[in-house]
Amino acid sequence: MLVSNALIGLREGLEAALVVVILVAFLVKTDRRWALRYVWLGVGVAVALSVVLGALLTFGTKSLTFEAQELIGGTASIIAVVFVTFMVFWMRGAARTISGELKGKLDHALDLGPLAIALVAFLGVGREGLETAIFFYATTQAAGQGNNLPMFGWVIGLGSAVVLGWLIYRGAVQINLSKFFRYTGILLILVAAGILSYGLHDLQEARFLPGLNSLAFDVSAVIAPDSWYGVLLKGIFNFTPATTWLQAIAWVFYVAVVMTLFLRPLRPGTTVPAKPSGSQPAVVS
Repeated sequence: MLVSNALIGLREGLEAALVVVILVAFLVKTDRRWALRYVWLGVGVAVALSVVLGALLTFGTKSLTFEAQELIGGTASIIAVVFVTFMVFWMRGAARTISGELKGKLDHALDLGPLAIALVAFLGVGREGLETAIFFYATTQAAGQGNNLPMFGWVIGLGSAVVLGWLIYRGAVQINLSKFFRYTGILLILVAAGILSYGLHDLQEARFLPGLNSLAFDVSAVIAPDSWYGVLLKGIFNFTPATTWLQAIAWVFYVAVVMTLFLRPLRPGTTVPAKPSGSQPAVVS
């Protein structure tokens, strides 16, 4: 759980950090620092709402019955997979154009007033915050009670994203965003397949879906759940030695379809040509 959560936290956090970096750098370089307070206001509200949502999902279901908890957990996992899938495809095409799009929106918002400026920042960060809250709940449910590894993973991932965003803003580090989001996207597709499998198992335990006792395979004798490699596989890919047919079919179908589409070359015209600087991303220019 530590590695997969750190990866998701890094991805989500870096996307949000890039939004903030672009907006702040644009205002500073155009000598409109007066608007910075409204950007931070929008960011603060987005973060606060995300924390509240995560807390409600995590602690608000404790008093529910086992079946209700499994139903909510399974549904949250499916929603998280939808978010992950959308995220990896969106960033694959938007990595080169996100800077120009955000600057255009902020430039228009500056003419409309403080509320519009705060709204641009809120929407830019809020989407990532909503996804993060859903992911956090889904992964903590998968880890089980008393397991703090997901929390540590999120702290590491989000903390690394904040530091990386600051370094990008200061010009201390440059990242080829297209390659970064491509390689992490491949890993996240595998992670998402595991979340999907676990979510379906939750729905089976909630008696919402059939087939709980219909196993495709059971390799517990070879890969013990409490062994170091069993824990590693579960932590990264949510692999369970005893897997139902529904889980197995969904995992294979998801990886085959999504990975094929993700690795397919982008059609001409779907991204803006790279700047002459080559691999340097247009983040704070």
